[in-house]
Amino acid sequence: MTDARWRLDGQVALVTGASAGIGHAVARELLGLGADVLLVARNADDLDDVRTQFEEDHPERIVRAFACDLADEDARRELFDWIEDLDCGLSILVNNAGGNQRKPTMDYADDEWRALFELNLFATFELCRYAYPLLTRHPASSVVNVGSVSGATHVRTGSPYGMTKAAVHQLTKNLACEWAPAGVRVNAVAPWYIRTRRTAPALADPEYHDEVIERTPLRRVGEPEEVAAAVAFLCLPAASYITGECIAVDGGFLRYGF
Repeated sequence: MTDARWRLDGQVALVTGASAGIGHAVARELLGLGADVLLVARNADDLDDVRTQFEEDHPERIVRAFACDLADEDARRELFDWIEDLDCGLSILVNNAGGNQRKPTMDYADDEWRALFELNLFATFELCRYAYPLLTRHPASSVVNVGSVSGATHVRTGSPYGMTKAAVHQLTKNLACEWAPAGVRVNAVAPWYIRTRRTAPALADPEYHDEVIERTPLRRVGEPEEVAAAVAFLCLPAASYITGECIAVDGGFLRYGF
């Protein structure tokens, strides 16, 4: 008999940025653990392809999709209007959607750095707020925010990105304390370089790739499934006494020493 602590049967999870990379892997992991999943991403065609794939792979699960740009305030409201209309409940929120432009600090135009804050931070903050009334209807619910090691130390991803992720880490700690009495756990993961479409251009530079590996004790780039496993663990009943944590999924990068 399967130990219920390691299952998510009967739960409904909202995963943003779900059409590719880490978000896609997280959605697939949660489906495999028994959750029904609401998928969100910008590209409607890609999202529909992913929904169809997941329905074929998990015919026993309910998979729904909503295409929108979470950097848009109206779209965020429309997303939660859709969820309310579904009347399916919500017990897990995974804030994964994000973006970046790698530039020196002085090279950003105002609209560029502000756009990073809008998607990486403000959308996460607002989605948590919109989700809260739904999450509190369940005896044990969970939020997992996808941060970054660049929110904990200097990484050559650009200062606005690091600032947004540091703020996501702090938001995680604050909400964990505020929402614990309501039975809502809030945690985060902080990936280092993970093999996705977004990291592919940087890692395609052999010299830069070698530098990344040199600073990573496990001597390799991570895979989306490895981040997804950490996210899923934080959602499980088995993690019921864990809140306010930010787990680095980084191959040891943040602990590196000479």
